[in-house]
Amino acid sequence: MLVAAALVLGAGACGGRATTHHKPGTSHEQATGSNGRLLAATDGSGHRLRQVDAEGAPEVDVAVRPDSEDGWNVHLTVRNFRFTPDSAGGAALLGRGHARFFLDGHPLARVYGTWFHLPESLLRTAGDGTRLTARLYADDHTAWAVGSTPVQATVTLGAATSAPATTPAPGTTVEITVRDGRVSPAPGRTEVKKGRTVRLKVRSDRDDTLHVHGYDKEARLPAGRTVTLTFTADRTGLFEVETHESDLLLTQLVVR
Repeated sequence: MLVAAALVLGAGACGGRATTHHKPGTSHEQATGSNGRLLAATDGSGHRLRQVDAEGAPEVDVAVRPDSEDGWNVHLTVRNFRFTPDSAGGAALLGRGHARFFLDGHPLARVYGTWFHLPESLLRTAGDGTRLTARLYADDHTAWAVGSTPVQATVTLGAATSAPATTPAPGTTVEITVRDGRVSPAPGRTEVKKGRTVRLKVRSDRDDTLHVHGYDKEARLPAGRTVTLTFTADRTGLFEVETHESDLLLTQLVVR
């Protein structure tokens, strides 16, 4: 009877489940908890989507630069997220997990950090149009998603895979947030010198489309994601930047 009682107490001490299934250094929460809603849809590579609210959802940006010796150096910038290799295979806790790279839609690698070297030998295709996608996953290997869309970022690799890195042209960066139909900061005018690079970083709390009049530049705005639209201001004049669906004026670009 003493043995049976000990077994019952051992199971009940951790929410009714034995703690021996925990990995070393992994808490009970990391092994059994979960966040978000598991969807029937997948990310296209066999991993089911785990949908969370846009507010506080994980985010990722990806940037690449040619390596001086071979291939590309890839850098991930994440927000509301941290890499947790010690609890891989555990539970789906918001803001934790790993990233996976896909090259032209084909699985490439799983990573637990912000840097990755992509050797030229791993490129499936050569030339313009090779697309590298970074996607965020929970520890249980489900794909984090907002609005039924995986949390990911994509960059296109150029033809010169081993070309030396170049210094970006000086530019103007404008950061805008749209929430509850309001634009922050309030719409105004942004002075831009002709020939400079313009980077519009926009985050909306609903699905929308970003449009730059006069330059005919557009970008999809998934809810809860920060999207960067980059172009060269090679025309002078006054150009309005707005959203299509919500019809909001975000800013005016004055190019001189």
